[in-house]
Amino acid sequence: MPVPLPLLTLLADGRFHSGAALGDALGVTRSAVWKAVQVCSEHGIDIHSVRGKGYRLAQELDLLQQDRIVSQLDMSVRPLLGDLEIHHEIDSTSKHLLRLAADGAATGTACFAEAQTGGRGRRGRSWVSPFGSNIYLSVLWRFAQGPAALSGLSLAIGVAVLETVQALGIDGGGLKWPNDVLWNGRKLAGVLLDLSAEAGGPSTVVVGVGLNVRMPDSAALSIDQPWVDLHSLLPVAPPSRNFIAAQLLGRVLAALSEFEREGLTPFQARWARWDCLAGQPVALLLPTQRITGRAQGIDATGALLLETEGQVRAYASGEVSVRATA
Repeated sequence: MPVPLPLLTLLADGRFHSGAALGDALGVTRSAVWKAVQVCSEHGIDIHSVRGKGYRLAQELDLLQQDRIVSQLDMSVRPLLGDLEIHHEIDSTSKHLLRLAADGAATGTACFAEAQTGGRGRRGRSWVSPFGSNIYLSVLWRFAQGPAALSGLSLAIGVAVLETVQALGIDGGGLKWPNDVLWNGRKLAGVLLDLSAEAGGPSTVVVGVGLNVRMPDSAALSIDQPWVDLHSLLPVAPPSRNFIAAQLLGRVLAALSEFEREGLTPFQARWARWDCLAGQPVALLLPTQRITGRAQGIDATGALLLETEGQVRAYASGEVSVRATA
């Protein structure tokens, strides 16, 4: 069932509301209110229920608003933005833009969602996407170049995401090849690219970014890897989700435009500065083999450089992890 937005609107003030008062305001029974609260829980929205007091949101709900996001974009990037959509719930922001791309949507079209029912990570993993808690963003970009010219694009977007995090006042972040943003080894954000193109013709890319802002406890139980969110890293509460969304969108648009003009070159030094694998003993998992060695950064195409048995080789894909040392 979809998120019951009328109920959340009434609870948005953070105060307790009795079931009877909520039922009167919504024109439904107290039983229907209780059922709506259960639906919220299924979507990862924590609502406290206290006998004699009623219901209250466990944390403030800060819904995304198109006008607030656009108004906070830097003037230099506003011309890069096409249409901007905000959905309360969607299967996946990237899947949605892929559908729009097939219908001719313009470059720079962007999509946010409050929740995703089918959020995706790398290699078929799911991306936990509770309602109104984090940032789920996808941007459509059309390149004149073919796929070969776009190698390293996910690294450039990773740089843009980490620079967004740093601008919010968080130090200690790192980039893990090819597209994870970490803090002390815990995942803070991820990047996923969907590419469609002819061999040498123009390319269409949908860039998906998930950024943990304030992960509800109930949703965190579904995450199978170390993670962290902005709320736990900042000494005070994070700025509004609309501000974070605007900062992230602006930097992603700028990175896409810069990459289109100059490729990976202007991002290489920035990536190297935050490369958390450089010099580390790592294992690279390929479809048919596992390779161990020492990471030596990236090359001009964004491929991982791996030193094995005294030789340095470049790998364009694979799953990499840091190996424990004796």
